[in-house]
Amino acid sequence: MRYLNLMASLLALAASAEAGALGSLARVSVVDRDNGATLQTYYARGEYWVAGDPGSRYGIEIRNCAGGRLLAVTSVDGVNVLSGDTAGFDQAGYVFDPGERYQITGWRKSNAEVAAFTFTDSRDSYAARTGRPANVGVIGIALFRERPLAVNAPPRIASPPAPEAGAAPPVAGDARGSLAEDVTTMAGAAALQRAPAAAPEARLGTGHGEREYSYAVDTEFHRMQSQPNEVIRIRYDSLENLVAMGIIRKPRPAPHAPDAFPDSEQRHFVPDPR
Repeated sequence: MRYLNLMASLLALAASAEAGALGSLARVSVVDRDNGATLQTYYARGEYWVAGDPGSRYGIEIRNCAGGRLLAVTSVDGVNVLSGDTAGFDQAGYVFDPGERYQITGWRKSNAEVAAFTFTDSRDSYAARTGRPANVGVIGIALFRERPLAVNAPPRIASPPAPEAGAAPPVAGDARGSLAEDVTTMAGAAALQRAPAAAPEARLGTGHGEREYSYAVDTEFHRMQSQPNEVIRIRYDSLENLVAMGIIRKPRPAPHAPDAFPDSEQRHFVPDPR
């Protein structure tokens, strides 16, 4: 009976973690790393939104739900999280094995470090500080299936061979090594769908936080096609701004409930840390 209760608790925790996840090929969610909570997603104006807490560190959690490996080209505020380039085609991303789950927690600085993602004023975001404020306030995941290898195919090489005379050039990034975080690997491939220019300027952005240890290795990935099989976009801003924009309804104050014993001392337990 005790075992069954434990399993029920674990299943409840798993369901809670998936509550804010989006996507079909992979489940993507945004996690507040300071309290471990998965941020709730809100659907409004044709997009998904989350409310970030200014000053908090966050991670982008991805779980592969497909039958094979997936490449996840990831951008924050229109910037590739691995290279720092403006997100586009022929860029690196993360590769997930079937069923694999991992949190992308920062801007990659080397094979051993990342600079943590932090919710901050848009003017202090990494994108704005590098002269690219137009797409602050959006997280993007472009998912690609892997191209199956032919039977008795020759060994893969690190870069594509030079094209023959008159032949079309190969797709850039189709056979490029890249980085991998811990148990999650990354590989070069295509890019994200660009955020629309008409999107309003976000008041909350993603800063370039403190350095954290994050081991990385190289791997190789061949896309099944040049365009993403699925693109997941998540807009974000502060709770106050999302309420002001009408994305989130302002919570109503709870009505006062009369106390049957107002002069009695209440029993207290250990409070949660801040």
